[in-house]
Amino acid sequence: MSEQKTGGPLTGVRVVEFAGIGPAPFCGMLLSDLGAEVLLIDRAGQPTVARDAVTCRGRHHLALDLKNPQSVEQVLAIVSQADMIIEGFRPGVMERLGLGPDVLRGINPRLVYGRMTGWGQTGPYSQMAGHDLNYIATSGALHAIGRADRPIPPLNLVGDFGGGALYLAVGLLAALHHAKQTGEGQVVDAAICDGALSLMSMMYGYLNDGRWTDSRESNRLDGAAHYYDVYECADGKWISIASIEPQFYGRLLTLLEIADPEFRDQADPALWPKLKANLAARFKAEPRPYWCTLFEGTDVCFAPVLSMEEAPHGVHNKAREAFVEHAGMMQPAPAPRFDRTPSAIQASQTDPLAVQALLERWGV
Repeated sequence: MSEQKTGGPLTGVRVVEFAGIGPAPFCGMLLSDLGAEVLLIDRAGQPTVARDAVTCRGRHHLALDLKNPQSVEQVLAIVSQADMIIEGFRPGVMERLGLGPDVLRGINPRLVYGRMTGWGQTGPYSQMAGHDLNYIATSGALHAIGRADRPIPPLNLVGDFGGGALYLAVGLLAALHHAKQTGEGQVVDAAICDGALSLMSMMYGYLNDGRWTDSRESNRLDGAAHYYDVYECADGKWISIASIEPQFYGRLLTLLEIADPEFRDQADPALWPKLKANLAARFKAEPRPYWCTLFEGTDVCFAPVLSMEEAPHGVHNKAREAFVEHAGMMQPAPAPRFDRTPSAIQASQTDPLAVQALLERWGV
């Protein structure tokens, strides 16, 4: 067996990130956790570390005034030695600063230029302000999430981080692979509205096949089915049940000692409200620890609904060391995991000497 490397799989990859909020810094965090060396260009007078110590972890921080021509010249020198950049400004901003893709790839043809926006670089909405909720509204995702009477904002997970940061990361790595093979960089246009729409591909497939109803709480995966929902317990805590497959559903009925023949017709939507009311009454009769004892370790497809304060102490999360203490805070650990090149949270560097050392390593 080969020796295990000490850095993540992206060790040696050089990334320049321009300070922003939401999905762009989250993508920078992911790349840093995977071993990339990320230099974050902060706005002068607004240190990003103070704004968001989690999603800006593991960076070297360099504060510059990008309206100053000398700062722009410094950025050009840095980018000439980089593998990729990440920026999350509105379309046209980087061009007005003299840092658009034509300029940067003119001095570094192999550069991968990652652009993170809500509406993309083109289209009638491209110059509009917006946030996660707006971007997922146009994809069908927001319409599909919630109870029957109204859509529910799903935090900013579906748009900013799922449809935005993760798609940007995939695009950057794909373009980096191409650049390594050909020496030719390219622009990655990662629009949250596009990514959120892509995340809906399976649901659109179901809709096209006639297996999905275009209204909330009327399908098996949106809270309509009694076997796929959350239930309140006697102590006010909640549990999740997702017994979709017949064998898992059968296990649920066995452990609950349910003999009612109506429960055997799992797929009949007409019965779902009545069966859900039955299950709700059963689960409300006992506290959450009771159900954990009954269901954990079985194939019911069960898990307690943990709060953010509870999650670091959850039995599975503790066993997998899914949270780590870093910079005095309990934070989610890097993901995914690698057996030969383990990822890790890198130390943030704001010391000018440390930043200068990085630039010297890059040959700037």
